[in-house]
Amino acid sequence: MISSSAQGGEYDGYQAHRPARGGGARPAPGFWRAPFSRSYLGEVGFTLGGLPIAVAGFVVAVTLFSLGLGTLVTVIGLPVLVALLGSARGFGALERARARGLLALDVADPAPVRPARPGFWAGVTGRLGDAAGWKAVLYLVLMFPWAIVSFTLSLTFLVTGWVVAAYPLYHWVFARWTPWPGYQLFDFTKDGRHYQYFVESPAQIAGMSLIGFVLVFLTPLLVRATTNVNRLAIRGLLGG
Repeated sequence: MISSSAQGGEYDGYQAHRPARGGGARPAPGFWRAPFSRSYLGEVGFTLGGLPIAVAGFVVAVTLFSLGLGTLVTVIGLPVLVALLGSARGFGALERARARGLLALDVADPAPVRPARPGFWAGVTGRLGDAAGWKAVLYLVLMFPWAIVSFTLSLTFLVTGWVVAAYPLYHWVFARWTPWPGYQLFDFTKDGRHYQYFVESPAQIAGMSLIGFVLVFLTPLLVRATTNVNRLAIRGLLGG
């Protein structure tokens, strides 16, 4: 029988990976386990995979909104705006599915649009009052720049941390295949004097690797902070 304390602390168990109902999120793993946890991998996948989706959603939202607004005086303006709302709802459903699978964030779907009267134009005008659709449009526009920021930060820290931490494994490459005795941190000339610095001694190599591991263990905190913004936006703009 598993004790209550074990249930609360076992982050990679079944209970910890069930999607949290009502907009909650999984608890963060311990500091030393975070870089190797499935939760962190899910958050990285959400962040890195979100950029192409954000680009597509932003392009669709801006294009259809501009086209619909520009043709509003004609008969095609309203259907274009309806198409915008339907497309935004589709992107919203995709984001909720990604959040459910990668962030364990289970947000209820918004209620479907039900026009008050039958008929094509009644359906068009009724759908224009779809608050959930307009909130999804707002999500696509607002989260596009954030997707760029979070993608850049996550990828930069993720790659930099592991590359620097693993430096002792490939230090020999510089001495064998380049004219440098080790990784070159800087090389410049000032006031007629030439300055160079290479990471080559055992202490320097160990220090550089230590800096890399510090980045490795801090990156999950950064990634969780960026995905927390997504959690708030999904709950506030895409939930039912």
